[in-house]
Amino acid sequence: MNGATSDESGAGQSTDYVFVSYARPDAKAAQAIIALLERSGFRVWWDGLIPGGERFGNEISEALEKAAAVVVLWSANSTASHWVQDEASWARDHHRLVPLSIDGSEPPLGFRQFQCLDVSKGGIKAGNPAIQRALKAVSDVAAKGPAAEASTAPASHREGLGVDRRTALAAGGAVTIAAAGYAGWRFLLAPQDARANSVAVLPFENLSGQPGQQYLSDGMAAELRAKLSRNPLLRVAGQASSNAFRDRSESSKAIARKLRVGNLIDGNVRAAGDQVRIAVEVIDGASGFSKWSNSFDRPMDNLLQLQSDIADAVSAALSAQLGGGDETKERSGGTTNVAAFDAFLRGKELFESQADEASDRAALAQFGNAVSRDPEYAAALAARSRALSVIANQYAQADERRRLYGEAIAEAQRAIRNARGFADGYVALGYALFYGRLDIGAADAPYQKAHDLGGGSAEVLSLYALYRARRRQFDRAFPVIERALSLDPLNAGLVKSAGRIRFASGDHEAAISAARRALELNPKLGGAHGDMGNAFLMLGRLDEAAAEFATEKSALLAIPGRAIVAIRRRDEAGVGQAFEKLRREEGDNGLYQQAQVLAQWGRKADALDTLDRALREQDSGLVYLLSDPFLAPLHEEARFKSLLRKLHFV
Repeated sequence: MNGATSDESGAGQSTDYVFVSYARPDAKAAQAIIALLERSGFRVWWDGLIPGGERFGNEISEALEKAAAVVVLWSANSTASHWVQDEASWARDHHRLVPLSIDGSEPPLGFRQFQCLDVSKGGIKAGNPAIQRALKAVSDVAAKGPAAEASTAPASHREGLGVDRRTALAAGGAVTIAAAGYAGWRFLLAPQDARANSVAVLPFENLSGQPGQQYLSDGMAAELRAKLSRNPLLRVAGQASSNAFRDRSESSKAIARKLRVGNLIDGNVRAAGDQVRIAVEVIDGASGFSKWSNSFDRPMDNLLQLQSDIADAVSAALSAQLGGGDETKERSGGTTNVAAFDAFLRGKELFESQADEASDRAALAQFGNAVSRDPEYAAALAARSRALSVIANQYAQADERRRLYGEAIAEAQRAIRNARGFADGYVALGYALFYGRLDIGAADAPYQKAHDLGGGSAEVLSLYALYRARRRQFDRAFPVIERALSLDPLNAGLVKSAGRIRFASGDHEAAISAARRALELNPKLGGAHGDMGNAFLMLGRLDEAAAEFATEKSALLAIPGRAIVAIRRRDEAGVGQAFEKLRREEGDNGLYQQAQVLAQWGRKADALDTLDRALREQDSGLVYLLSDPFLAPLHEEARFKSLLRKLHFV
């Protein structure tokens, strides 16, 4: 095939030049589509044109820049390919994406808001109407060039507050891409936020020479990120995604492209004695050149003022205003006590590691230390509430669980009293009421308030979306979890949460894809193997389910999963052994999971008795009651419906 371009020097973009992105196992289908594109008058670049010895990444980058349209061939193979996802991300961000499904697969998370043409039926041939629509779409996108910048779009499009695009497409019924023409594609490809106002705060480098000071450099970057995220004019990438580039092994341009931001903030911290120096730089993500840099020297006891000075300076450099009076203790939940701030940072480092019970309890102690030094420190109070709830949920038995949840509610309420504009306080209260008190109705208002105040926080949005999914309010859950993922696309925990929301909605294939992606991002992530096992169970793929449960480390996922596999295989001895292990090892903390097994086992009365006991013991598992497919055998039982009413699910 002719791989020549209209401009061999690499300058400019040709409207008949198309880039095709695909996974190597799909080469046969890709070549068929390439042939059709060429017969339609397009000049096509694909990786088979790279000469031997050339640098692969450079060739691809240059070809993408030249292409007027990027055709991405989604399949079971390509959805798992980092190369294809990177190329699709670039095309989406540059408004040149034409997504096609060649085997009926749905695109991965992050790309489902775009209309994907399924060309798998009817064969990859010119007479296939789907192929004709695809060629028309390529022609429309390529002929018109990139969509207008977000700054020229209506405000609702710039800020992501307009009609959900997937909903709008569904409402259009059978309107085809060919009929919609370029105007429809231009709307689909419009970015939700202006890249000029998007920023990622990279982990600050610790130059002190003391590994024990790492928490300080990480904490300063995290606090700067949190402060900037409260500016409604800025779109700030989440912490997990930013931290993925700690080693700086990639160029600034590559990092900005992968994080889908227009600006990077980088820096370093050098602490010596009672002095600290922080150097900060704002980098243009498109060019890789520095826009602005400065260094700040302060005494160690003036870290909080230093943090505020840096945030204000960076905001000015980005030509954004932090909203004056809004950026106060009411919104930040902050403190003026340096020792309290230091303890809070140490606690965050422990809590975010998600290592084990010991690290969670050590984090709780640090948050308690911060609160003892400043009883009005709302951020520390909210963090302490979350730690109490997590410990109660994952490790505690009945009596301790009630006490811990009671403390969690009280601490969250204190956080809100001290900072009524602080989103984290509200989400901590909602979480404690929902999982601890099982008071679904009471949890609604604080969750909604957290959502309204915390639109720039991926964590707040994720917790809100999970709450809505547990209530089967998927029209509210889906767009919010997608928003969270757009802020922190490399956060394995967020991807796992997105998969759980898909599982609750009945989209088991999507749940598996999300769990796999989460494990790619963090192979040690707990719960993801169990999530895949549950989805495989619902699809009747028992061998695959058993393999995932064998790998899962969380007993509350692995043991009931193995029991249900045995039920499906009619292995009564295996069911009995697994069920007894669940009762013996997890006790009252596993009552809900016992009910799942009993329901699947056909023992409906025993399952309902166990759910009643779970309610008396305030088992947090009951938050899954409405959205759990493993309890489907109980749905028509009067006692089950009564339980839903008691918990205010209906």
